[in-house]
Amino acid sequence: MKNNITVFLPLRAENETLKELCNSPIVKEIIFLVDQKETEISEKYKTLKIDYIFSSDTINRMIEECQTPYFLFYTQHSDFSLGKNALERFLQIAKQTKAGILYSDFREKNENQSTSLHPLIDYQLGSVRDDFDFGPLLFFNKEFCLKAQEKSTNDFHFAGLYNLRLNIASQCLPFHIDEYLYTVNNIIDKRKSGEKQFDYVDPKNRNVQLEMEKACTIYLKKIGALIEPNDNEVQFSNEFTTEASVIIPVRNREKTIADAIQSVLAQKTNFAFNLIIINNHSTDKTTEIINSFAEKDGRVIHLIPSRRDLGIGGCWQTGIEHRECGKFAVQLDSDDVYKTPETLQKIVDEFYKQKCAMLIGSYTMTNFEMEPIPPGLIDHKEWTDENGSNNALRINGLGAPRAFYTPILREIGVPNTSYGEDYALGLQISHSYKIGRIYESIYLCRRWQDNTDASLSIEKVNANNHYKDKLRTIEILSRKKEN
Repeated sequence: MKNNITVFLPLRAENETLKELCNSPIVKEIIFLVDQKETEISEKYKTLKIDYIFSSDTINRMIEECQTPYFLFYTQHSDFSLGKNALERFLQIAKQTKAGILYSDFREKNENQSTSLHPLIDYQLGSVRDDFDFGPLLFFNKEFCLKAQEKSTNDFHFAGLYNLRLNIASQCLPFHIDEYLYTVNNIIDKRKSGEKQFDYVDPKNRNVQLEMEKACTIYLKKIGALIEPNDNEVQFSNEFTTEASVIIPVRNREKTIADAIQSVLAQKTNFAFNLIIINNHSTDKTTEIINSFAEKDGRVIHLIPSRRDLGIGGCWQTGIEHRECGKFAVQLDSDDVYKTPETLQKIVDEFYKQKCAMLIGSYTMTNFEMEPIPPGLIDHKEWTDENGSNNALRINGLGAPRAFYTPILREIGVPNTSYGEDYALGLQISHSYKIGRIYESIYLCRRWQDNTDASLSIEKVNANNHYKDKLRTIEILSRKKEN
């Protein structure tokens, strides 16, 4: 096992971890990654001047500089410390599994010196999103990296590491070590889960996203999971007496449900519509509030399911199965509102214009008082008619509000979950039908403490990400079979 590992670090100063690495018998060489504008750190250590830590140029030069069968790549500028025999464990499992990339759970040491656990999830076929959490420490088998280099002729500034990961994954899936092998001191990105999830729609990240999309598209083509854009136009039925139904699943939203209902009833349309509220056994004043509207307005249909095992998706299924459900089923969450009284008319008009099976709008993030907050407009312009159905596998959501042609939605069925059910539908529908878009804001999405995704524990984030990765796995397997 002697001299088997090269270590690449963007660290800047001497610390205990560096001394430990220097004294390790299995580390042959430590190479510092240094910005081209900076001077050499010290003659004591070898340096590699780079343009950007995740660029193709940096990745390729690291592989070339590595003179060992394996290398360790630490991707953050924060300090870290290795657990007992951590390198030996990485090396041992790398040899046993013959994996191209290995990663492990880790600990986080906060500013107050308290330590918390940061578990990760297993990589699967559908883990193609570019924000998959490997932690900041990656262990590579150089043999797989060289094969990946041979298969890639693309030069990326932002997506070099992502491209390498995908190319290696096409040979052998990255391997997750369910052990806490290191500790990160003062993790750099301390934002809550609800703040991180919109990075990919931030305009300032547009160039990054274009590169990520290109890398993902190349990968999907390579593994036989790329599909051509579907231009099948839907022929809408005239059998419905109601043109549109707004669907609101709700449980215990006494603070917001009245605003949501009022925003629906205020809609001005040239067609008949109704509001189907599926009240999932609320225990606060939500039921009374809904009843107060239903008693005054016949358009409000208040359903309380007999079942008690329904998630949001199951409530949606209950709504679309109702005999009064209209031709188009339109989403509204119980703590959000439509931006203007013209929203519903706009959605239905676009269905007929774009002849699509699913239509997705854009929304504005607000606080509880409905005042705009960063990042503001979420328009998902990363979706294109040419490649949206493929790029959808890379990102974690498709946007809101979502609306569906009811017969097709009934045919497919809504998964009985409370997370990702809309994403599952988008992936399935993109197979056989066109998905339409509205890029102007037609919806106000409240961000407040009771949002289901505002501030999640790492365990819940992992569970959500694992589920969406599973949906991608199912979709990729389906595409590969079809192709």
